[in-house]
Amino acid sequence: MVRLPLTPAEVERGQRLGALLRRARGDRSMLGTALRAGVSPETLRKIESGRVATPAFPTIAAIADVLGLSLDAVWSELKRSELDRADAAPEFTIPGERLAS
Repeated sequence: MVRLPLTPAEVERGQRLGALLRRARGDRSMLGTALRAGVSPETLRKIESGRVATPAFPTIAAIADVLGLSLDAVWSELKRSELDRADAAPEFTIPGERLAS
């Protein structure tokens, strides 16, 4: 099966997910967190660094559970970050078009 390349938005979402999990882990050991979640430390390292931009749902659910994060909180944080970026994007118009008033 051929896997399509990730979009820039998917890559950025993976980086935000990794940063969120890294912050939630705090000073807890990566090894201990990974083992409690049932994933390899290398998998957790790749997710936290954004190298695995689209990890499997059960993997994220297990890590979030170990870190005391609800999946709702994870999803809300990712969506909030996307909305913040969308609000900061400059508005533009197509030349020759008028904005509706």
